[in-house]
Amino acid sequence: MTGQEPPPPPTAAASPSGTAVPEDPAGAAVRVGGRAADGPVRDPKQRSRTFAGILVNTALANITTSYLWFALTFWVYLETRNVIATGVVGGAYMLLIALSSISFGTFVDRFRKLAVMRFAAGFTLVMFLLSGAMFLVTPTAWLLDLTQPWFWVFTLVILIGAVVENMRNIALSTTVTILIEPDRRANANGLVGMVQGLMFIVTSVLSGLSVGLLGMGWTIAVAVVLTALTALHLLTLRMPEEEHPVPTDAQGSFDLRGSFAAVLAIPGLFALILFSTFNNFVGGVYMALMDPYGLELFSVEMWGTLFAVGATGFIVGGALIGKFGLGANPLRTMLFAVIAMGVLGAVFTLREWGWLYIAGIWAYLVLIPFIEAAEQTVIQQTVPLERQGRVFGFAMAFESAAAPVTAFVIAPIAQFWIIPYARSAEGAAQLAPLLGEGTSRGIALVFLVAGIVMILAAVAAFFTPVYRQVSASYARAAAALTP
Repeated sequence: MTGQEPPPPPTAAASPSGTAVPEDPAGAAVRVGGRAADGPVRDPKQRSRTFAGILVNTALANITTSYLWFALTFWVYLETRNVIATGVVGGAYMLLIALSSISFGTFVDRFRKLAVMRFAAGFTLVMFLLSGAMFLVTPTAWLLDLTQPWFWVFTLVILIGAVVENMRNIALSTTVTILIEPDRRANANGLVGMVQGLMFIVTSVLSGLSVGLLGMGWTIAVAVVLTALTALHLLTLRMPEEEHPVPTDAQGSFDLRGSFAAVLAIPGLFALILFSTFNNFVGGVYMALMDPYGLELFSVEMWGTLFAVGATGFIVGGALIGKFGLGANPLRTMLFAVIAMGVLGAVFTLREWGWLYIAGIWAYLVLIPFIEAAEQTVIQQTVPLERQGRVFGFAMAFESAAAPVTAFVIAPIAQFWIIPYARSAEGAAQLAPLLGEGTSRGIALVFLVAGIVMILAAVAAFFTPVYRQVSASYARAAAALTP
């Protein structure tokens, strides 16, 4: 609330579809993000520059929060050698994201997107400052004692700050709709994939180095400084296309009913989210076993570096989408990418060769932005802006919970049954013709089965009514927005 009277509503002109849209000063009807703009409308280049500023800001924020909670995981393990403690940190992070995403989406729908981003940045800064104060005044032995409340409070303060920052990722997806022309949204979503890849590369290398060389205290200090910089930079950004929150039917702070209704309003969209969730279930297999397999082949120092090299695939995939887009039907592109991922996941451990594994990881990660960007593009094109926050939050809640669940299930199965079988004389002899020889043939068997399941699921999806429904909805929305 500024205390000033709002500006008078713009005059309206009828669009070809009969929808009233505001006029610019020259009298030409304009539209932003496929809907009537709420305020002054700038040309596409100006809006793209604003989006670039928001994207870079979000990239730094994501890197900072991941850097700190990865560092927390490393620090806790190095000081305690307790895998339960590290499991709690990772599991709590994913659980908090799953539980909070619908609330985040509700707030994104109810408030201006930049205001949401500024709130998230400020809240995260406060949490990181509080964690720094705790680290300074609390003896380290207390912070690392799982039987004392200090460990849990310290961990939750950092994780809550990192989780709330994820609200910005939902808001970022809606700013694509507001700021980017419909025919360029897939390209913009590819750039978002590049940001995610950069986060993987930087955090996989810097978090360990920071804890080892600087210690946890200075690591928190670095995170505080970077978070403050992103918060200050957000204050310099302006988005006049959204002078006021878009009128929405979102209610309260946890609009589960409205989120579900928004998803069901688009034929086939719920099934698309379920498919992405299923894909994440399968991806949880790789999440659980990729590091153990890499550590069987390489030293821990070499593995961290090589995984960072493999993670450059994220950037390449995002750059390809930014350049070429996703084609006329992003859903079709998504399913082809899933099939290719299944093939790669099935074959990159057929032999215990380090170069094959790293090349396979790189190619696998090239494809992930295609899947993420395709889902985002379909939602942005088919869901009204006033409901997009809840739809993105609903999807994030489902999909973020999937991979950890599979990881928690598959890890003990592999540890206690599959790997011992593969290392037995009988199992090794049976697997050798297909998977070769080596100590990690059990993990390779799990990867092979997971890849085949992924391929079959994607091929089957092509023949479902849902595929035709979502494709048709996307095509109608694209045609309606074509000048």
